[in-house]
Amino acid sequence: MTEPEKLDCNTIFALLSEYIDAELPPATCEEISRHIAGCAPCVEFVESLKKSIELCRESSFEERPAPLPEEARAHLREAWNRMIAARHA
Repeated sequence: MTEPEKLDCNTIFALLSEYIDAELPPATCEEISRHIAGCAPCVEFVESLKKSIELCRESSFEERPAPLPEEARAHLREAWNRMIAARHA
């Protein structure tokens, strides 16, 4: 597990699912919360994720879609990294 004091936007992105599901140690959750609170790109991403979750819960699909293939997940990670780099430039 990553040390709490070394979390950055990319690490936050990688741990977000575990964070939302409360599967991380309390100290790591606290550090993620502090980071998100002070990082505009992460705030924007988390709000977007929350909205996506809300929309999924409201959907009337009888069957859930299949998980994203690893290639699509990699593409999303790359897009996230480009967004973070652009905001820090």
